[in-house]
Amino acid sequence: MLENDQLCVSTPHVTMSGSVVTAVTCRVFRAPVTTGVAMSFGALGYRVMFLVDVSFDDGTVSTGETWVNYPSWGWRERVATVTEGVAPLLVGRSFTDTAEVHELLLSSLTRVARQWGAIGPVYQAISAIDQAFWLRAATERGVSLSALLSDNPLTEIPVYGSSLGPSGVDESAERCLELGLTAAKVKLGFGRERDEENLSSARRMLGEEFRLFGDANQGWTPDEAIAMAPLLRDFGVEWIEEPVTGDRPEQLGHVFGETGIPVATGENLYGADAFEPYLALPGVTIVQPDVGKVGGVTEYQRVVAAAEASGTLVAPHLYNGAYSTAISVQLAAANPTTPWLEWDIRQNPVREPVDHLLTSTGTVRVPRAAGIGVDIDLSHLSAHLVHLSEEAQ
Repeated sequence: MLENDQLCVSTPHVTMSGSVVTAVTCRVFRAPVTTGVAMSFGALGYRVMFLVDVSFDDGTVSTGETWVNYPSWGWRERVATVTEGVAPLLVGRSFTDTAEVHELLLSSLTRVARQWGAIGPVYQAISAIDQAFWLRAATERGVSLSALLSDNPLTEIPVYGSSLGPSGVDESAERCLELGLTAAKVKLGFGRERDEENLSSARRMLGEEFRLFGDANQGWTPDEAIAMAPLLRDFGVEWIEEPVTGDRPEQLGHVFGETGIPVATGENLYGADAFEPYLALPGVTIVQPDVGKVGGVTEYQRVVAAAEASGTLVAPHLYNGAYSTAISVQLAAANPTTPWLEWDIRQNPVREPVDHLLTSTGTVRVPRAAGIGVDIDLSHLSAHLVHLSEEAQ
């Protein structure tokens, strides 16, 4: 499967009309967090949705979403990267294939990203552009993205609640039950005593039949992760996400070898080739590419193909706004290796335009309209729109 330390997976692509790109612009929505969102490495103060609009000379506009949750100033960096780094490469040019756009951006930006030490932000910016062109191709054909990618896409996808803890576990568990969910993830990495309290509360509130997963957000050393294993087993945690600081493949392999608890990882990997050492580990049973980080639809689909070849499940990381959510739903529906979709159970104003896709039975409905599949109305978010300066745009 592997050659020259890179995944031997062809680059997925699709043709489209060759309209000229006339502008690449940004829209940023920031809504203050009203219910605490904490990770082992820090709290989230705002829900942010960063949209990149690609305009064409035929009068159409196609939109993608880039991930900017951390750091708190990340959206400011992204404005500069998109307007000063990405836009000049695209404006005035026409493209007839998604691969042309993807290759141009990678070849032009990844070398400077390595010099900058910012491969993540650059891939995140590329992700939004790549999404926009794939959605344009689907819209031109009059089909949803999932129908473009699959002959038989799913119509519903099971979801798991993300995430319970580190505070308000009882309330979050009640929310999971109200939503009709049958699985949820507990945030860990806040000290053994706190973690045990939260796991105990989750199990007590949700019952023995409810499926529990765990997420340490790279909060443990390998020894700490191994020491936590008996506790995780006691509460029936089926898999642990990013258990080890640094997320090094060899350490994940060691933790699995010592504990036998399956590992999930991948939300912080950039480009499909970065998944190669993880897919080679027997302990990594789930990979979690984020379409707003990994390099867009192109790299996401390469991960899916490689994971399918290695027998690994794909559960997309999803903690974003309405556009990333809708695109992730489309990708999950198109891919048979995806058993469920992550769904943030806390209030998220920038995701609300697609919240109606969640059913009362613990699934998400897959919309079938052209492109992104659903009409996303952002009018109620006008109060949260950041007014970017002329210099930033």
